[in-house]
Amino acid sequence: MTQNAAFTPEQIAFGRWLFAQDCQFRWAANSYAGLPPAGQPEIAFAGRSNVGKSSLLNALTGRNALARVSHTPGRTREVNFFSLADRLVLVDLPGYGYAKVTHALSKRWNMLIRDYLRGRQTLARVCLLIDARHGVKDLDREVMSLLDGAAVSYQAVLTKADQIEPAALTALTAGIAAMGARHTALYPQVIATSSVTKVGIPELRAALGLLVSEADSGYKPAAFPTGPKDGLARRPPQG
Repeated sequence: MTQNAAFTPEQIAFGRWLFAQDCQFRWAANSYAGLPPAGQPEIAFAGRSNVGKSSLLNALTGRNALARVSHTPGRTREVNFFSLADRLVLVDLPGYGYAKVTHALSKRWNMLIRDYLRGRQTLARVCLLIDARHGVKDLDREVMSLLDGAAVSYQAVLTKADQIEPAALTALTAGIAAMGARHTALYPQVIATSSVTKVGIPELRAALGLLVSEADSGYKPAAFPTGPKDGLARRPPQG
């Protein structure tokens, strides 16, 4: 379901360490003009409403309430910024495609998402979340084309992978990977995840950890060994 072989044990360990570091809410914006000053590299999480963005962010960071989880689509109405150890900024974008809001509000959300994705110079990668139960929809393809045109690297991340049969998940993963021939900015690796079973979470941490220099992060490999548990320990005592 995930391309585990693409990551070394050291990369898995570094990703696990990185996402165990302090992660704090920093900023919320409901317009492009209200975005915070550009700083650390940003990783944005985009996807259709109710795709599971908040649950995935919580799973990545090992926290239960970093991002608010709601069963009501359209709950996230701002661009929310979270600082991870002052090395990365995790950006939770409003879900696109939710119909049960006013036309004016839907238009404003979509404009904000598009402006952010096209114009943010510190945007290092977009994790494009796709519900494994439903596959790639037309709105997802529109966002993919937008990112291709803006030359913004994006990676397809399947959510709720525990809710479909393994054979169907394998076929979906292969189909999305094959889309790279038509989508020039699509990262070649598709990662299937579940916020419930935690499958794929170590691999996604490792993939995003590649955007951070270990040399500048303060990482000490001996202090944070790899292991079978996915639950994150907090930072080890220093000294």
